[in-house]
Amino acid sequence: MANRFDNEKHIFTLSPAFYRVISVAIFALIVAFFLMAVEYSGRSTIEKQQESLENAISRDIVQCYAIEGMYPPSLEYMEQHYGLTYDKNTFFVDYQPIAANLYPDYTVILR
Repeated sequence: MANRFDNEKHIFTLSPAFYRVISVAIFALIVAFFLMAVEYSGRSTIEKQQESLENAISRDIVQCYAIEGMYPPSLEYMEQHYGLTYDKNTFFVDYQPIAANLYPDYTVILR
């Protein structure tokens, strides 16, 4: 008697296994998008740290020249006298002084 108003024949019905597969696929997509977002965020943070380190080195070079009348002879000199600090495990800094009165060449490289 419960089916007396149901005149349509159900041609296509979805099984519970199909719903489980769809649920797992949607969950996997959400996890993948989350991991991609975390990766992008981490990459952006490292790039900003590198840019900040380059600015700090440039600022310390100019400050040293303004105060002492010469450019810093080494990176260690800036660390000792001008408080330059950075993560040496993350970045490699190649500092090449040219002369006491010429702006030094430096490069910050991500390890």
